[in-house]
Amino acid sequence: MNASTSNKTPTKRTGSDVVRKKTPSKTPSKSKSPSRSTTPTPNKGAKTPNGGDRFIPSRSNSNFDLGHFKINQATEESEVPSPQKEMQRIMSENLHGNDISKQRILAYQNKAPEAPEGFQNPMRIIYTQTKTPASVKSGSRYIPQAPDRILDAPDIIDDYYLNLMDWSANNLLAVALGSNVYLWNAGTGNIEQLPELEGNDYVCSLSWIQEGDYLAVGTTTGTVELWDCSKMKRLRIMEGHSARVGALSWNSYILSSGCRSGQIIHHDVRQRDHIVASINGHSQEVCGLKWSTDGKYLASGGNDNVLNIWQAVSGSHHSHTQALHTFTSHQAAVKALAWCPWKPNILASGGGTADRCIKFWNVNSGTCLNTVDTKSQVCSLLWSSTYSELVSGHGFANNQLIIWKYPLMNKVAELTGHTARVLHLAMSPDGSTVLSAGADETLRLWKSYLPEVYVNLARN
Repeated sequence: MNASTSNKTPTKRTGSDVVRKKTPSKTPSKSKSPSRSTTPTPNKGAKTPNGGDRFIPSRSNSNFDLGHFKINQATEESEVPSPQKEMQRIMSENLHGNDISKQRILAYQNKAPEAPEGFQNPMRIIYTQTKTPASVKSGSRYIPQAPDRILDAPDIIDDYYLNLMDWSANNLLAVALGSNVYLWNAGTGNIEQLPELEGNDYVCSLSWIQEGDYLAVGTTTGTVELWDCSKMKRLRIMEGHSARVGALSWNSYILSSGCRSGQIIHHDVRQRDHIVASINGHSQEVCGLKWSTDGKYLASGGNDNVLNIWQAVSGSHHSHTQALHTFTSHQAAVKALAWCPWKPNILASGGGTADRCIKFWNVNSGTCLNTVDTKSQVCSLLWSSTYSELVSGHGFANNQLIIWKYPLMNKVAELTGHTARVLHLAMSPDGSTVLSAGADETLRLWKSYLPEVYVNLARN
């Protein structure tokens, strides 16, 4: 080949003919081949939302000569005497118009792009902003509006005056469904069942001891059974009531029980003769019974619209037989009772359909601190152990849970989903989850709070 063809595409000889291999044209042909797919390459030419998923500097706004100088400046500064440094600074300001020490090596025209909606980066480095929930924008924490889990509770008795659920310090949830008691381990998910009550007897109340696996069970026959749930063994049956036992509450080794006749009995579970004291404080059924967190006061609410406060006997765990205070301002049955965990002398009480109010009491002075009309039946109350908040469960018309900010009693959130009234509430041992039991035969777990350990870390 001559010199004029030495730089051309190599040729291939076949016999006497020379076949030249043509270099493919860079310009695409306007006529498309029928056999070639016209489907565009996935993501080819597609733009990332908000302009890209990387933070790329703008070349047009970057001074690369200045950047190169600043990178090398650090190594040369040590060799320059201090009198010359000031001279260099003045000269650079005259040349560049400003102090180059304050200029950046790379320039960015736009801000870093935000993450796509719903994206959560576990490293939290690339994207530092996500879509802010409405509750956070309003100045409060984010509270999920949907339950974390829904459990079936078939045959749960729709009776306002009973107390059929309790959550132990060992993370065991006890729920009464008809004549059966089921134990759900919230940590492992295991479910166990206590032996079924005989005949037409059904469970009317449940209460765990403060520490341990002992469960008290009140029945329609007026007896109170004591179970060791770690061994699934019934320890004893305590008699004394003439009607169903709808309310139970522990204070150390003293178990207090309230029945349909209005009678309250204190049982010492350690003794064979277990009845320590008997009180006739109500003219109708006792449906609410709670010892204060410090064990100094017992609150009892009844279907007679009366709220009684009983003071503990000095040096003992049972109460006097004479009421310290008797409050009659509720206009309906008083079932919902809850003692403030950080102020043991503050009691919250809720009234039934004809009352619909939550009242706060200072039992030291015997005064009503506040009254809030909730516009619906108050079935249950629960204080948060990690926040200054109160949770209330309601009946008609919305069958909702309401989280209140205490003491202003502003609504933090309303949790809906139950199709019938919310009969019972319970709090998980770590203070993170509220459990609601409804007459719609469902149990709903609401992740409304951070676990107590994280809240304490944040406070420290």
